[in-house]
Amino acid sequence: MAVTDTLGRIGAAFAEAGVTGRLHARDLDSGAQIDAGADQPVCTASVHKLCVLVTLHAQAAAGLLDLTEQLEVPPSAGRTPGPTGLSAMLDPVRLSLRDAAFLMMSVSDNTAGDLLLRRVGRDAVNRTTARLGLTRTHAVHGFGEMLATIREDAGPRGAAALTDPHVIARLRALDPARTNRSTPRDMTRLLAAVWRDEACPAPYGAAMRRILGLQVWPHRLASGFPFDDVHVAGKTGSLPTLRNEVGVVEYPDGGRYAVAVFTRTANPAATLPAADAVIGTAARIAVDALRAP
Repeated sequence: MAVTDTLGRIGAAFAEAGVTGRLHARDLDSGAQIDAGADQPVCTASVHKLCVLVTLHAQAAAGLLDLTEQLEVPPSAGRTPGPTGLSAMLDPVRLSLRDAAFLMMSVSDNTAGDLLLRRVGRDAVNRTTARLGLTRTHAVHGFGEMLATIREDAGPRGAAALTDPHVIARLRALDPARTNRSTPRDMTRLLAAVWRDEACPAPYGAAMRRILGLQVWPHRLASGFPFDDVHVAGKTGSLPTLRNEVGVVEYPDGGRYAVAVFTRTANPAATLPAADAVIGTAARIAVDALRAP
């Protein structure tokens, strides 16, 4: 399939779903790529938890921490808001760093993400991404801090204001210049480093790939690959009007494809099935093109 045809189909899919989309896909073995706005800066939202995950395992590989180290999480007051994991639990919890990493990635637990970010340090996250050549990826703040900017920018009306386009337009969390950011190309480069054991030595790379393969959400990237013998491992990210996912699609013939899809829509509704599904649709178009003879 010609690259122009592929890009046209991806663009048409984004338009039909009512989103602006940016995509990068790469064959992890041949190096072939599909670029649909791959170098545009994007807000990562919870996709940035992948950077925390890699930093955590890099520090473990360097002997700076033990992944079985225990965390004591006090009752719910003061935890980072969120609908999943520790963020939604009410009672004190004790768990290991690696189990917190599982919650951070599998259900996008914001409290687990902030606990691990504090443990490794935001500067260390930025050093890790710089070491791996992600020149346009930067952690500005933690996940609770990011949510706090939304509350501040929304003003006294709170969540009700997030249906107002004028309020949406002023949210710092949706401005790549003022929040955690990356590009689709940087994110597939990071995934490639994880899958090739370039980010960390092999045992730690395997641990990260296992965790990424346990994400529970099937409605974005995985929806484009509804086959029992195709494995999808990834990490989503969501904010008002924003839906993302980055991940690796592995075929039974050994084909491995890193894909990063970042979308925005003018519609502030929290539930937009077409905007979720187009992430899988666009990824499938890109991967099919990479797999074509």
